[in-house]
Amino acid sequence: MKLKTHKGIAKRFKLTKTGKLKYAACGRSHLLTGKKSKRKRFLRRSRNLQGSDQKKYIKRLLPYG
Repeated sequence: MKLKTHKGIAKRFKLTKTGKLKYAACGRSHLLTGKKSKRKRFLRRSRNLQGSDQKKYIKRLLPYG
């Protein structure tokens, strides 16, 4: 039987080749005029998920990467 991918998780996280979970930083959609340029620049970068228990849970929802 095929496993189903959780589409909400699939839109928010990407699995790298080494098996780490990558996601985009929050806070870049609106109210950007009140934020400093440096802050907006750092929000552009992607992040790696920390915490092994969270990784296990999310990887279970992404069975095919």
